[in-house]
Amino acid sequence: MLALFGPLARRTTLRVSVGGIAVGGGAPIVVQAMTNTDTADLAATFEQVRALATAGSELVRVTVNTPAAAAQIAPLRERLDAVGCAVPIIGDFHFNGHKLLQQFPDCAQALAKYRINPGNVGRGEKRDEQFATMIEEACRHGKPVRIGVNWGSLDQDLLARLMDHNARLPQPLSPPSLMREALITSALESAARAEELGLPGDRIVLSCKVSEVQDLIAVYRSLAPRCAYPLHLGLTEAGLGSKGIVASAAALAVLLQEGIGDTIRVSLTPEPNGDRRREVLVAQELLQSLGLRSFAPMVTACPGCGRTTSTHFQELAASIQDWLREQMPRWRGVYPGVEDLRVAVMGCVVNGPGESRLANVGISLPGSGEIPIAPVYVDGQKTIVLKGARIAEEFQAIVAQYVSERFGKSAAPSSQPERH
Repeated sequence: MLALFGPLARRTTLRVSVGGIAVGGGAPIVVQAMTNTDTADLAATFEQVRALATAGSELVRVTVNTPAAAAQIAPLRERLDAVGCAVPIIGDFHFNGHKLLQQFPDCAQALAKYRINPGNVGRGEKRDEQFATMIEEACRHGKPVRIGVNWGSLDQDLLARLMDHNARLPQPLSPPSLMREALITSALESAARAEELGLPGDRIVLSCKVSEVQDLIAVYRSLAPRCAYPLHLGLTEAGLGSKGIVASAAALAVLLQEGIGDTIRVSLTPEPNGDRRREVLVAQELLQSLGLRSFAPMVTACPGCGRTTSTHFQELAASIQDWLREQMPRWRGVYPGVEDLRVAVMGCVVNGPGESRLANVGISLPGSGEIPIAPVYVDGQKTIVLKGARIAEEFQAIVAQYVSERFGKSAAPSSQPERH
């Protein structure tokens, strides 16, 4: 049952350190993203990793699929460190990870974590041997591992074993339930084997990814009480545009509200030449909307109606939101707590003054037929009325001044309006 007045308590887990970033064990839920560049292209991968990190991705995963890709991991780490970008890099391995980790020890050392898909490390005896090799490399280099099971690449030997067992049961599981159980069994058995090989439990993260909302919810609800490992959440192959955003939010919000999940990725299919940072923004806004973390100031804006035939409030809301996000890379270090700032840009007199008073800084723009003035509210108090052609610039200056005075390190704490 969902909590009615806030998220349920987080489940108790082990805490895993990924390049100095804490995952699980009560740590804040971590946002991660993945590059879509050819990792062998050092320049392109460096630029995208840096962009994702600047946008707020706290972990970045890269594909390590060829010797050429593996050879660029250590130089990538060096180049990132040289510009002060300390974001941990995760290596995503399929099929040949056992070879690449052995052949490129600099790669194995430079990565902060390895992602292993147990369905893609071989079959039969080869699977056991190759999985063991990857775990042994993780132990040798002191690295954590995410054992990431995927619906589309499930271990077929395990699935056949479970199907045989299921057929002999008095009340066999339905095919969907059996598939979900196979995902969970693959993750738990692989984790147990990793511990047998010497990998401590506090270096293991699990994930069981599927592409349907209800399946993901069912899998993680079943997995969470059966282990103490931190869990990575994500709807794999979520899709394009609004479909991918809505599906990811629908699945992850339910689980996060129930206290399940320690790190998340929103796997959006980008449009051609689209901005990869969008998946970071969506993940951050999901966590912030749930009240679980704050990443950047939020702008409240009305949806518009027949009272707001002018586009002024839409343009101002968009420009303020973009401007606030552009400031965050600098503001994070200068203005601690600024991510909790609330700004309101409203379009008419109906809800404008009320919403503006509830924000730290708010403006109520005139609607159709209203007097062409825009009162500004700071911490609930009307402070100034703007008018004329420079309302946007003047309001932005007011917000900048408020941030400096309210969140500057030498500023005394001030009361903030209560939100209901």
